[in-house]
Amino acid sequence: MNTEERRRGIVSTARRDGAVDVNRLADLFQVAKGTIRRDLRAIEETGLIRRTHGGAYPVESAGFETTLATRTTRNVPQKSRIAVAAADLLGDAKTVFVDEGFTPQLIAEALPRDRPLTVVTPSLVAATALADAEKIVVLLLGGRVRGRTMATVDHWASRMLADFAIDLAYVGANGISREYGLTTPDPAVGDVKGQATRSARRRVFTGVHTKFGAVNFCRFADVRDFEAIVTDVGLPSAEAQRYSLLGPQVIRV
Repeated sequence: MNTEERRRGIVSTARRDGAVDVNRLADLFQVAKGTIRRDLRAIEETGLIRRTHGGAYPVESAGFETTLATRTTRNVPQKSRIAVAAADLLGDAKTVFVDEGFTPQLIAEALPRDRPLTVVTPSLVAATALADAEKIVVLLLGGRVRGRTMATVDHWASRMLADFAIDLAYVGANGISREYGLTTPDPAVGDVKGQATRSARRRVFTGVHTKFGAVNFCRFADVRDFEAIVTDVGLPSAEAQRYSLLGPQVIRV
């Protein structure tokens, strides 16, 4: 196996398993750990992975996106804390948009059940989580269902959203950066997220620290569009401060 083949194998392994570590890759490809570290540095320069201490994880892009099932297994404690903190920002909102994805699903589950609330969502999973709440009205956006995320997309969903004036939108993204804003790999998904951002009076971004600095294909919002960013303490405080200078309050939990 030559260098190019090995590096393709590393990317494939990272995408299949969700993350890789140097020791296991060295055993898998029968090369020295130093060789694997050089491979990871080279692959990171292409934007396909991001290195961590002792390993790496794959970066989502137009050619690769994790499934909802995979997302339910990664950074779960952090996502749970983010969801609770985000739900605490509800304030006096009566109408709420809950995005697709695992963290928004956890936000839906964390919303109060003891007060009237209307929740608009493209997520079949979030809608199901709230369906039995007596005081919550759930409006499921129509459209094509993406099996990867179990959510609706395309112009049907966007047109429905355009007719609403929503008090608060909880929005996620595959990547967020100070230069490019919020991005996602799929134009159909970006269109729905963008319309949700435009239709809401207040907007909160939620996402784990691994989202920060990542840039995907479709840009749908600016950082300054959001009143708050809720993430975990894995985002360094100095970097959180840089994002806060663009306008939103950055909450690390």
